[in-house]
Amino acid sequence: MKPLGRLRLGVNIDHVATVRNARGSTWPEPLRAALLAEAAGADGITAHLREDRRHIRDADIEALVAGLSIPLNFECAATAEMQAIALRHKPHAICLVPEKREERTTEGGLDVAGDIDRLTDYIAPLREAGARVSMFIGHDPRQIEASAKIGAAVIELHTGHYSELLADGQDDAAAEELEGLRRGAKLAHALGLEVHAGHGLTYDNVAPIAAMPEVMELNIGHFLIGESIFRGLGPAIEEMRRRMDAAREVQ
Repeated sequence: MKPLGRLRLGVNIDHVATVRNARGSTWPEPLRAALLAEAAGADGITAHLREDRRHIRDADIEALVAGLSIPLNFECAATAEMQAIALRHKPHAICLVPEKREERTTEGGLDVAGDIDRLTDYIAPLREAGARVSMFIGHDPRQIEASAKIGAAVIELHTGHYSELLADGQDDAAAEELEGLRRGAKLAHALGLEVHAGHGLTYDNVAPIAAMPEVMELNIGHFLIGESIFRGLGPAIEEMRRRMDAAREVQ
């Protein structure tokens, strides 16, 4: 058995804030969850500051920047407001995602190929500030090539469609989507982009994604926060870490 390089785990703590906001209180605290995740072996923390502030709020970002000793991945839409917030806090990484007010969660990847000029200008000051800029995209080669063209350092492949197909029992379609993700990861790596992946990943579906040698980081949130209700956040993360590590073992 030859091990692949260690796969990083970023834990998204958005839905700790969702629970807090459901009662309009100050508890549970996203920062406390992030620190527990760090203690359980998370390599980074992801937080999505949406325009409507439905979960993470500005004060949460301030607390995370001040309180974490592991990298913060700041997810946001490519708006002037979010650019200003990112430049003020200078997080380790900034992941640009598509965002619609009416969606429950991010439904697809960013259309980088259709917005090359604006996104090139948009990420320039973020790059100059020292942030690693990532594009959250599907595996369409046009989107991957466009991400390289605008100067992004990273792409995060959207694994939501793959996850949904598996959950619906559409195994053949899921296998086809998985192959598309594999091809996308290889293309991105060949273009000099670091490859991350995330959305909808669970204990049951993570292994094929974790086994891709080009993938360097997984960002997982909703499942881990949900699983923590039953087994605690630390043990939930430790089990995901175990399954990711096992998947990196190849013949």
